[in-house]
Amino acid sequence: MIATKRLAVTEPVWAELSDLKRPGETFSQLLAEMIEREKKARLVVHLKSIADEGDFVELPP
Repeated sequence: MIATKRLAVTEPVWAELSDLKRPGETFSQLLAEMIEREKKARLVVHLKSIADEGDFVELPP
């Protein structure tokens, strides 16, 4: 059994989410996809900040 939780959102947010949802897609599926995209975006930003610092030590082969 899947546990369900309710999220309170404003009407404008609900409307924006509805516009993003594909036919047949649930809000849960949409939000899961958005979460994955955000995690990847944050990882890219983090890796870029590490690369920009440029303080690396060469490891022997």
